Amino acid sequence: MAEPLDPDMFHECSPVAAPIRVGDKWTAKIIRCLERGPRRFTELQRPLRGITPKVLTESLRAMERDGLLTRTAYDEIPPRVEYELTALGRSLLEPMNAGCEWSRKHLAELMRARETWHAGTP
Repeated sequence: MAEPLDPDMFHECSPVAAPIRVGDKWTAKIIRCLERGPRRFTELQRPLRGITPKVLTESLRAMERDGLLTRTAYDEIPPRVEYELTALGRSLLEPMNAGCEWSRKHLAELMRARETWHAGTP
């Protein structure tokens, strides 16, 4: 019989269950887009095929709120706004790179496991 799970097993993450947003669909991709320097909104839209302006705006605001990026508005005509990673946002690049490396090493194995599982599922 398995040992019962500790109901307090996530206490180290309290009070925030998910302290970073990298698990959502767009944050990690936005971080990659900003890795080489500041970008304008339209410069982010291009590589993020499929993201709507509304979702990009919401994602950028949430990332700014969490301290992952800065938004700089320039007093120009036409108005210009740039987004840039903060040191906190840049600190996510190393764990993201580790995840990418894990994927490169284990993707074939993972895909085989999925195929095997699907083959045995009614």
